[in-house]
Amino acid sequence: MSTTVETVSAAARTAPAAVIVAIDGPSGTGKSSTSKAVAAQLGLSYLDTGAQYRAITWWMLNNGIDVHDAMEVATAAAKPVIVSGTDPMGPTITVDGEDASGPIRTQEVTSKVSAVSAVPEVRTRITELQRTIAAGAERGIVVEGRDIGTTVLPDADIKIFLTASPEARAARRSGEVKGSDLAATKEALIKRDAADSGRKTSPLAKADDAVEVDTTELTLQQVIECVVTLVGEKQAAK
Repeated sequence: MSTTVETVSAAARTAPAAVIVAIDGPSGTGKSSTSKAVAAQLGLSYLDTGAQYRAITWWMLNNGIDVHDAMEVATAAAKPVIVSGTDPMGPTITVDGEDASGPIRTQEVTSKVSAVSAVPEVRTRITELQRTIAAGAERGIVVEGRDIGTTVLPDADIKIFLTASPEARAARRSGEVKGSDLAATKEALIKRDAADSGRKTSPLAKADDAVEVDTTELTLQQVIECVVTLVGEKQAAK
């Protein structure tokens, strides 16, 4: 019996401490790729909060909701059932039981998501969902978005804010979409930044205690290594 107890105790001492990692930043800074890789490498769950806002936007568009009518959007905000899978190797998202991982990435959704996500009732609904998922992640979780460290999970163990120049971000986004126009992509990113940073409810902002990482001159692997190191230091200190 004592041997078993000693073995369990040793395992508990050597197992990494569960941590909640908040990674924020604007589009094109490498949030998704970095967050998924870090979660996979450290054995943590992963949540793309932006996908949830895209999912509710997609649902609104499919159900004839005028996404520019805040009152109409607010009234409908509680209706869709959104379920996020948190495996970093294969994150999933369904809306009312339907796989939405592909449809939420269309240009139509991309152009409308800022308007929908600016509605307070939408943010309240999605924020509650995000907090529930984070609280249920036994091994810890990497949560990426725009207001995670400031609003959704202000008590996260570690907060990281990724940045990059508009030019670098536009080049990355253009590389993801064949035939896209670099100048138009940059303009769209700047417009999205303004909308996200200027909204009254939970704007895009760097938390006071967040570590800022400028990814402009870094490779994706370098960014991943940087974040893994930061999280590892936090785990060791817990």
